[in-house]
Amino acid sequence: MDLKSGYPYWAVRNGLMHAFPPLQADSACEVAVIGGGISGALIADELSAHGHEVVVLEQRDIGWGSTAASTALLQYEIDTPLTDLTERYGAQAAGLAYRACGEAVTALAERARGLGGVDFARMDSLYFASKPRHLPALRREMQLRQALGFDVRWLGADALRERHGLRAPGALLSRLGAGVDPYRMTYRLLMRLQRRGVRVHDRSSVVALEPGARSLRLRTEQGATLRAGHAVVAAGYAGQQWLKQRLARNRSSYAFVTDPLPDEELRGLHRSMAWETARPYLYLRGTGDRRLIVGGADDAIDVPARRDARLRKKTKQLLRQLERRFPGLAPTPAFAWAGTFAETADGLPYFGPHPQYGPRVHFAMAYGGNGITYAELGAGMIRALIERRRHPLAQLFGFERLG
Repeated sequence: MDLKSGYPYWAVRNGLMHAFPPLQADSACEVAVIGGGISGALIADELSAHGHEVVVLEQRDIGWGSTAASTALLQYEIDTPLTDLTERYGAQAAGLAYRACGEAVTALAERARGLGGVDFARMDSLYFASKPRHLPALRREMQLRQALGFDVRWLGADALRERHGLRAPGALLSRLGAGVDPYRMTYRLLMRLQRRGVRVHDRSSVVALEPGARSLRLRTEQGATLRAGHAVVAAGYAGQQWLKQRLARNRSSYAFVTDPLPDEELRGLHRSMAWETARPYLYLRGTGDRRLIVGGADDAIDVPARRDARLRKKTKQLLRQLERRFPGLAPTPAFAWAGTFAETADGLPYFGPHPQYGPRVHFAMAYGGNGITYAELGAGMIRALIERRRHPLAQLFGFERLG
């Protein structure tokens, strides 16, 4: 599956950091993780840290799928506003989802600690109203979040202009955001696991998944067979190919990164992320080397050639939107790229076994704008399922909610 185009910043910045050997001989393990992106790396790290024997299989080079194209905004905020999620599932379930995502940001900070330079940094988060008529809904959102205990406060138009040069009628300011280099974090996690004895194989494409009563078999395109007690399909947006049931719709998103910017232009944005209430939404975030990543202009294109042909036009569109919102900011894109992503109807992920394969095959579908945050939560969920323990998110983030 062709997941990206152009020049994703993380891959350009880091290159191919490490080569892992392909799986060339038949083998066995307790848990096979299919997918060597950030989701697979987080899941493998969680399982291995708690004593499970893990093998990781990636069809490309590590991190070269949607991880390389990710803009890696780590948020407790879900693409579906808390007000909408409350109407859909009730206050208790919606609150559980938002609190869990907040806890996941803190957990990711702990996981990043000790890995070396993965550009993890805490950030302010500005969720701003695109239009004046969006203000009442945004204020209701603030009240619900504050009732859950989140530290959220209101910034008016004057404060936004003075602090960040942002032209918007109002915004919610939260201090629970973060950013990371997802490509580097993926490599660092898997390289550490390899040093600890975990087998990691890239260029090992799984073409068959055969569940049995007590184990299952995975066959690779290269002819090797891996027998496992459990499998976790953490293949990103390509994971849908393993299921007959359509769970999400694929879309295309576009992004660019600037050259490093001076302080007078950044106005503190290198320590912040900002996104708007309109859909599709413009967003931006800073990086550790004082660049800005700007993204959005999402569309329903699901054909790689058509997506790729739109990259130049979409980059210009993002620049116009950025300049309208931040009049003093007119950067030149250093690299631009496009990527495929998937979104579910309710903005929530799917983790756990699907009826098509039975209890030994777990899916990790961390879809939407919270992919890395969801993947951190999914790692704990899948470990609980393998260990036959209950998890508070199992129903809300599992396939059970389809019924």
